[in-house]
Amino acid sequence: MGRLTRAEMQERNRAKVLAAARDEFIERGFRDAKIDNIAERAELTRGAVYSNFPGKQSLYFAVLAEEAENPPEPPYRAQGDSPRTALAEFARAWLARLPLATDSSGAARLGMDLIPEVLAAERTRLPYTQLMHLDAILLGLALERLHRAGTPTGRRVRVAETVLTTLHGARQLAAAAPGFVEPFNLVRAVEQVAELDLEDRWEVPHLAHIPQARPADEPWSPPPSTDALRDEPVRLNGDGVVAILGLHRISAIEEAVRAAPPDVDVTAVLVSGAPDELMPLARLTVAELRACLRQAVPESAWPRLRIVHDRQGLVASAAGVPAVSDATSTAVAIRKGRVVARADGWGACHAAALPLSPR
Repeated sequence: MGRLTRAEMQERNRAKVLAAARDEFIERGFRDAKIDNIAERAELTRGAVYSNFPGKQSLYFAVLAEEAENPPEPPYRAQGDSPRTALAEFARAWLARLPLATDSSGAARLGMDLIPEVLAAERTRLPYTQLMHLDAILLGLALERLHRAGTPTGRRVRVAETVLTTLHGARQLAAAAPGFVEPFNLVRAVEQVAELDLEDRWEVPHLAHIPQARPADEPWSPPPSTDALRDEPVRLNGDGVVAILGLHRISAIEEAVRAAPPDVDVTAVLVSGAPDELMPLARLTVAELRACLRQAVPESAWPRLRIVHDRQGLVASAAGVPAVSDATSTAVAIRKGRVVARADGWGACHAAALPLSPR
């Protein structure tokens, strides 16, 4: 067997650190876990751990992201054929991951420290808020595509927000008050949220408050990417909108979804000024939603919205955004393999979608 390349060695060490950290977090919990212990478990130096992860929190988020992205194969898929049944199945899938009062295994309680760590600093709270908005947009769009005669019409994002609020509360109570959450009652409650009329209407941004898209005629050669929502390779050169969004601006993607024609692709490319620390949180949030959506909604009803985690900023660079931050908000319109328009700042996603609308 030949010697490993530097990149292969780094990847192997990273995998060893993640495995060791998972065992340490399960055994001791996040707060009592020690980097020195993780290094010893991985048979590496403390410096080798820090060369892969900036700190214990980022390592914890990365462990949770790995767990969420590699779940056991679900026992069934896509049972929901209406908003009501889809929400019931979504709730069942969500609740199946919660620790039970009788479950003494540390693995079942690995994620108990997630919310306390998110709450620990504004640096994590702001991105997590936007990631929750993204989850609500994705679930809401799926519910809209499952609409049937006799059920409320229109935007369903507020319904999705209500469901996610309920289920995240259940997660916290399952950790703080084992045995309090009664799954059957919670599933029935979530199911009935589908019938609520929350007066949810999408308001088109006022044109005076958004930038005008600048016409362009530029080559478009995006790198190979992965759609994190569907967990599959994706080509970004079809007609559509590609939005480069920092983790403080993610919810702006709904502007593009609502303004773009239904036959074009919309892609949210997530970037961060601190990718090693914050992108694992984005991976975790999208992967958790994907796992539940996969068991609740047929993929034919999933939204025409793709999510790309651009940790290295390669897609952003291809779109003409060489430097990114958590406040980045740039969108480009793609037609016939070329950038035909671009917009920056507040309202950029809406502005970039307009040139693709039928004239």
